Amino acid sequence: MSGILEARIMSNPMGRWYIEISDEAEGIKEYCLDFSEFESKIAMMGDKYGGDIEVLWSSDENVTKEQINEVRMHMLEYEARIAEEDKLNPFGGGGAEEGGFNPNG
Repeated sequence: MSGILEARIMSNPMGRWYIEISDEAEGIKEYCLDFSEFESKIAMMGDKYGGDIEVLWSSDENVTKEQINEVRMHMLEYEARIAEEDKLNPFGGGGAEEGGFNPNG
């Protein structure tokens, strides 16, 4: 069974971005203060779906383009690592699979 997780880029009053991950089906929300934390939590949340997940991205109105671009760069690096792991291990085990990054979609 595949799962749908929502990742929302938010900004705190100090101007620092963070990511809220939601699994509406399970009623779970997690907060990530950096991308390393996001990677860990998205993998953990995706485990219950066997890693078969789609991540729907959005951002709050007060998030700047620079903040979105910073998260986008981290996401591109993460997706490249996952793709390389999948190439090295074509029978699975490459980690959680996300849809393309679109913070406004």
